[in-house]
Amino acid sequence: MSKIALVDDDRNILTSVSMTLEAEGFEVETYNDGQQAYEAFTKKLPDMAVLDIKMPRMDGMDLLQRLRQKSAMPVIFLTSKDDEIDEVLGLRMGADDYVKKPFSQRLLVERIRALLRRQDAVDGNVVAETEDTKVIERGELRMDPLRHAVAWKGQDVSLTVTEFLLLQALAQRPGFVKSRDQLMDVAYDDQVYVDDRTIDSHIKRLRKKLRMVDPEFSAIETLYGIGYRYNEE
Repeated sequence: MSKIALVDDDRNILTSVSMTLEAEGFEVETYNDGQQAYEAFTKKLPDMAVLDIKMPRMDGMDLLQRLRQKSAMPVIFLTSKDDEIDEVLGLRMGADDYVKKPFSQRLLVERIRALLRRQDAVDGNVVAETEDTKVIERGELRMDPLRHAVAWKGQDVSLTVTEFLLLQALAQRPGFVKSRDQLMDVAYDDQVYVDDRTIDSHIKRLRKKLRMVDPEFSAIETLYGIGYRYNEE
């Protein structure tokens, strides 16, 4: 049973999310602020942490910074902000993914499961192979879903879970067009409404990260008014 630490100053979120996670078979420990969580983590680390960014005493960014000095355990940020600066800063500091408030609890559960599968693979634990966990090699692209690892021309590319899922969906069937609605189904669930611009923003950031290792990257093609396609190079 994986132990999840849930850190948020909103008691309603602590109560409802912890009930959902426990119903899914997780052991959950809740904390009202970053300082309280950090003091507990110095004694024993959980398998994973879900952190709110804005909290009293010690916010999520400060807690993550301290955590990364001693642990590489998976961390998901909960954030109500649309500020991309916070997202970029958090990822550079070592956050694994973001879930924006208000969020579907089922979406959060799936993100948690994805990161725990990756951690199991990194730790060398046996994980059942499925179509969604097979290594994908498409030209210069290599994706290892279990390890959540992406490489382009042999260079590692750090992606959030959402970006990874979108790239995986496109790369699994090169040459085939995926509509924005299809990509929404991959990245989110039917309890979460997002508009086309949200998917476009994810794709934009995905391309930007790949172009950081290869300025000539052009494998993700936009078909205006239709969707996106991965072209194997």
